[in-house]
Amino acid sequence: MSVRSCRVTIRDMEGVDHTVQVTAETLYEAVALGLASLRCEEWVNGIAEGLNAVKVSVQNIPIEHSVTIGEFKKWLARKGGRPSEVGRKRKVRSILGLPTQE
Repeated sequence: MSVRSCRVTIRDMEGVDHTVQVTAETLYEAVALGLASLRCEEWVNGIAEGLNAVKVSVQNIPIEHSVTIGEFKKWLARKGGRPSEVGRKRKVRSILGLPTQE
């Protein structure tokens, strides 16, 4: 897997978009790094859950992805899968400070 430079944009509870630059191997790792970065930023006024979309723009090549936080959490909570997916989930959970065991 290759590492990509990404711009992650998340809208806060007041409707303000916040963007951070992260380096990630996967879409969900980029989402996790973006969430982790913005949660501790004093300018961010809370992040809505569920249908709040997280935009991920890959900087190496012009690709943009959008994932709702609900979809992200559903993926993270899903048990099992291929060993590579289990490893990716473990890494994402670690980034977010969540228990890494399934």
